[in-house]
Formats: sequence, structure tokens, C-alpha cells
Amino acid sequence: MGQTIEAATYSLGRGILREALEMSNTAEEVGARLIAFLPNLRRFAISLCGSRDLADDLVQAACERALANAGRFEPGTRFDAWMFRILRNLWIDQVRRQKTAGVRVDIVEQPDIVGASGERDAEARLILKTVAEAIAQLPDEHREVLLLVCVEELSYREAADILGIPIGTVMSRLARARKNLAEAAGITMPAARSVAVKDAEE
Repeated sequence: MGQTIEAATYSLGRGILREALEMSNTAEEVGARLIAFLPNLRRFAISLCGSRDLADDLVQAACERALANAGRFEPGTRFDAWMFRILRNLWIDQVRRQKTAGVRVDIVEQPDIVGASGERDAEARLILKTVAEAIAQLPDEHREVLLLVCVEELSYREAADILGIPIGTVMSRLARARKNLAEAAGITMPAARSVAVKDAEE
């Protein structure tokens, strides 16, 4: 059995901190923020490549790229959006190099839902598995938007910047993703917020 998310994140974190301490103060600050952000970054990487091992390699490459370009991070902007953009660009480069297509969500990577007593709730796990399987069936571009907006809680504008597409395209892809997900999983999705409301919250 492979590493758990926590173990893999801890392993990645140690290496990043070690590298950051050997660099400038700016890189050290970015490295410290990276460690706290690793679970989110790894979750996004898994959604892109569908493999824990590949996701770890992708996260490591993204962290190295971020540390090497720490001086380019603009204070006052969202660190998570900057990192998601770096990681996605690396993934696109990798796909182009390997001439591969298609991604999947590794269902076993979905986080466990734990009840108040500390024991897993069987019904909650079943729902989670159903939703994860439905997400895995979404087109790649719909899955990306769903994760960035609904899971990582980025604004439409931030998601558009990361994906390199217009805000209107983000909204239409998200609407289709939510509709397809609801139909596949048999769930009711909450109403989407307007772009003005979503961006005003950031």
C-alpha cells in the first residue's frame, strides 16, 4: 500500500523546507507557505494526473519551480492561485511531452470522513465514494473548474487566470460540471453565486 496523504505530504514538506533554508529569505518564506499548502496542492495534482506517484512528482516539481522563482511572487496576491497555476502549467508541459491524454481521479485518495466518535461513518463514506466516482467521469476541463471554484474556493476570475480562459467559460463549464455531477450522483447542488458576488468576496 502506498503512502497516506499525510505521510507523503510530510515527506515532501521536509525536503522543501531543507531546500528553502539554503536559499534567500524570500525563498524561505515561500517554502514555509508551501508546507502549509501541500495538501491542497497535492489534491489538485491528483485530480490532474490520477496517480499518487505522479502527483508527488508533479508537486515536487511545482515546489522547486516556486522556490526558484520566489522573487516573482507578488505580495498581496493569492499564494494558492499562484501555486495552482505553476502546477497546472507543469502538468500541461508533461502531457505534451508524453503525448498522453485523459486523466482520472484516484478514488482511494479521497479523504476519509470521520464521525464525532472517531469511527468512520459508513453512509458518509458511501456518499463520498459516489460523488468521487461521478467527479472522475467529468471531462477534464469541467473537473478542473469544479475543484478550483467549489473545493479550493477560488473566485471565477482567479480560476480563469489559472486556466487561461475567459470568466464566462469558467462559469459555463462549472454549470455543466455541477449539472452532470448532480445527475450522476443523484444529489442536489447549491445554487451558483454570481460572478460579481464571488469576486467581491476575494
